[in-house]
Amino acid sequence: MGIDTERDIEANLQIGPTDKGMVRLYIEATGIEIPMDFEPDEAIEIAEEIRAAAEAARKAGGRRGKRR
Repeated sequence: MGIDTERDIEANLQIGPTDKGMVRLYIEATGIEIPMDFEPDEAIEIAEEIRAAAEAARKAGGRRGKRR
């Protein structure tokens, strides 16, 4: 399985600050919970990577306005 492999799995993603000054990405799917904590600078880098990937997808003719 790679980044381009589509899967039929539903998951929730929550993002927010922790009480310890970290940024948490919390992923929940059937039978699994994954809390991932990052330093604020790391979270900013991740956000920049997401933005760059979104722009690349848009240029490649990605879907607009549709959520998976």
